[in-house]
Amino acid sequence: MRALRLHGDRDLRLEDIEDAPAPAAGEVRIKIAAVALNHIDVWGFRGMAFAKRKMPLVAGAEASGTIDAVGDGVTRFKKGDPVVMFGAKTCGTCVYCRSGRDNLCENVGGVMGFHIDGFACEFVTMEERLVVPVPAGVSLTDAATAAITFSTVEHMLFDNCKLQPGETVLVQAGGSGIGTVAIKVAKALGCTVITTVGDDEKGEKARAIGADHVINYRTERFEGVVRKITKKKGVDVVFEHTGADTWNGSLLSMKRGGRLATCGATSGATVQMNLMQLFQQQYKILGSFGAPIRAIADGMKRIADGVTPVIDTELPMERFKEALDRLESRKVFGKILVKI
Repeated sequence: MRALRLHGDRDLRLEDIEDAPAPAAGEVRIKIAAVALNHIDVWGFRGMAFAKRKMPLVAGAEASGTIDAVGDGVTRFKKGDPVVMFGAKTCGTCVYCRSGRDNLCENVGGVMGFHIDGFACEFVTMEERLVVPVPAGVSLTDAATAAITFSTVEHMLFDNCKLQPGETVLVQAGGSGIGTVAIKVAKALGCTVITTVGDDEKGEKARAIGADHVINYRTERFEGVVRKITKKKGVDVVFEHTGADTWNGSLLSMKRGGRLATCGATSGATVQMNLMQLFQQQYKILGSFGAPIRAIADGMKRIADGVTPVIDTELPMERFKEALDRLESRKVFGKILVKI
């Protein structure tokens, strides 16, 4: 079968590899339809691994597909069923896996496409328990954004920040894949949405998908604008994923007792912060990495209900590197998909 494999730093090749094996008991084989790109793909492409990994490595951490074959004992799927796959190899037996907190697995084998072979190939074989059915009416294109993008937003806004209807939320980097989804999800809930963007064109697009207030962070200090919009009260929730460049401004944008969830550090991983501000304002700061499998199903339900992803670009498998370059350039608004 064909696969996109990373052989080293920025050395990505489309090549023929051994076919995915027939499914064993409790496993399914999936024909991949589309891969959605994320910053973890860019980090992998740059060679920014946080643990040793064996090369060559099949790329791709988020994808959709259809069941091609099932092994003995599989009861939830049949050939032809549309599915998405959890993007990490969890153990399924530790206390966190058994309690539905899969993203805290104590014995995780790695993230697909980053530590271990991912989904940028024609077929993949994996355990049934790591596969989630796609609801009726949801396309495989939209479903390709569920396993990381929608689930990350679900976990940040609801599992961690407990976002409620009528609250005000600041979404950093509203033109990103998770930023666009966070805007649409929060707006559908009935929240007031403030977002930051890097240029006026992205600002118009952010308004078009539901943002109530848009701030160009290159021309304005976003924290000052947020305080003005909220009449100096601040926001209830900050959706933070950009890192050092926005961190302290995000804190200044919060109301007393506000909640902030962060899942990224693309602008830098190290910050200094005022601890007196933290405890006097009684902020709740929550780290959020990945999401439990349940959040994938929750995200696809939102898609089925009409909160669809924003698709920036769709490219064929042969242009995967071009797709990564576009994501790395930060000119993207929404998600980039690669069709397999």
